[in-house]
Amino acid sequence: MEYLVWLEETAFSTWMRESGPAFFSNLIFHSVAMGFVVGVHVATNLRLLGVAPRIPLSLMRRFFPVVWVNLFVVSLSGVLLLVAYPAKALTNPVFYLKLGAVLAALCITRSLIHGVMRDPAHDAGCAPTKARALAALSLVLWIGAITSGRFLAYTHQMMMASHQN
Repeated sequence: MEYLVWLEETAFSTWMRESGPAFFSNLIFHSVAMGFVVGVHVATNLRLLGVAPRIPLSLMRRFFPVVWVNLFVVSLSGVLLLVAYPAKALTNPVFYLKLGAVLAALCITRSLIHGVMRDPAHDAGCAPTKARALAALSLVLWIGAITSGRFLAYTHQMMMASHQN
């Protein structure tokens, strides 16, 4: 708990929390970048599940540079949001659920990119059963990540560690 108090009392944390433009612009960057990351994943997973079968699966890989850039923005803005209210997130199990869902979904994506999406034999029609199962699981994980991220605003038990007895 002492570490959380120290962190939230740093000048940077105070500035992130109390500066409207800093906090809200960071929140906007986080939201928009997450939209790009999740959007490409949803489109790719739906393609793997058989939606729009005439679009070659290998072409979906062209969108992943957008994902990696926005994943950097999401990570950086997420850390800045965490610094603004460290106790709010780090004492909330929902925060760890969100991180776990994101990491699991990214691992699935890595597996799909290095496997089925590199093989031009899968460009037409449905992907193999294992790839479809992973795509469906990835969709569930992204839904879970978004939902848990949204719930973070309502499920915290502690806003500021320094305000506890």
